[in-house]
Parts: sequence; structure tokens; C-alpha cells
Amino acid sequence: MNIGLFGYGKMGQMIEQIAQDRGHSIVAKIDVETEEVDYKKIDIAIDFSTPDAAFNNITTCFEQNIPVISGTTGWLSNYDKAVRICNEKNGAFIYASNFSLGVNVFFELNSYLAKMMSNLNQYKIEMEEIHHTQKLDAPSGTAITLADGIVENTEYTGWELDKSDEKKIPITSKREGSVPGTHSISYNSMVDSIEIKHTAHGRQGFALGAVIAAEWIQGKTGVFSMKDVLNLN
Repeated sequence: MNIGLFGYGKMGQMIEQIAQDRGHSIVAKIDVETEEVDYKKIDIAIDFSTPDAAFNNITTCFEQNIPVISGTTGWLSNYDKAVRICNEKNGAFIYASNFSLGVNVFFELNSYLAKMMSNLNQYKIEMEEIHHTQKLDAPSGTAITLADGIVENTEYTGWELDKSDEKKIPITSKREGSVPGTHSISYNSMVDSIEIKHTAHGRQGFALGAVIAAEWIQGKTGVFSMKDVLNLN
């Protein structure tokens, strides 16, 4: 598989290493200073660029009939437009706020716990996410996905950053050192607390999941998720 990497920061470099270890070739490394891209060489694009660049990267690949795996967060106001263009071009697309295999299991666990807790109004929910100081967006895309999973299964109407509204999930975002990513959700009452937590030990899990998604989407058309890749539906 000939991969074009959109974004060649720490994640892009990790994806390169893992993809090559799995027998794939990196034929393009597109970053902010890249002026020309030979799209004909690219079988599939993996996008870990920036919020400002992601939509253009993704839709340009659809125009070139290149499937896209995107893990860039902070651009989702244009997600529906990207999906529409993908479908118009009969393309293939997977966006995930987090490609870690463990995190995607954690997403399912979070939704299941929210469903069980939905009628226990004495419990109040809190969420915390911790990432490295170079992370640009807050809260993290993973935290937003977790919040969406709770909203779908409870009476909460949304989320708020660093605020407390009884109808919304309060999310605390911390930026510390080189933390790859820690997410915790707690349900607290006067008598006890229930907490689930996922801690990443490095970027390898994110990169491996993105490469596995790229391998899975070959030959397919449509808009998919990591639930499809991992057969969690």
C-alpha cells in the first residue's frame, strides 16, 4: 500500500515507522511547506495535519479518488461537508477522534455505562482529559466523542468546558508535559463514585490503529468508523 502522510509531526513519523514495519511504503509527506503533491502515487491518505488544513487535505484527496483516514481534530464544523463530498465522489473515508484500539473499546464501555446510569439521577457526571502541552484543541476530540456517547444514552443535552450546568457534562482539560492522553469519566453521588479511565502510554496505539484502518478500507467505498474496522457494531 502506498501511503501519503498529510501532517508529518510526531504522529506522522510514528505512522511512517509502523506502516513500514507492516510492509507499506510512504510515497508522500505533506506538511505546511509542501507545495506540490503527486497524487497519482498515493493509494491511501492518512491525515494527522492541523485543524486549519484538514478539510482541504481530505476533500482534495476525494477529488483525486484517494481514500482518507483522518485523525485530525478541531475541524468538525466541516465534517458534514466532507461526508457529502466523499459520497458525491463515491469515495472512502474514516474519521476517528482517536484510532487507538483500546480507546475505541473504551468508547463502547462509556456508552454502555451511561445507559446503565441514565435513571440514577443521584449521580453527577464529570469528565477530565489530560494531554501534552503541544495539543492545539480543547477539549480533545476523544473527550467530545465520549461526551456524545453519554448524551445519546442519558438526559444530558451536551457538554461544557470548565463549567457546571446540570444539563451539560462538565469537561476539564489539562495540558501537562508530554502526556499522550488520559481520559476519565466519573459518576459521583453522596455515598460513592464510579469511574472509568483510559491511559495511553505513548503514540504507538494511535498510529497502529490508523494503519489498521487504512488496511481495512482498501477496496471499499463509503463513510465508516472504527466500529466498522473493529466489528463493534
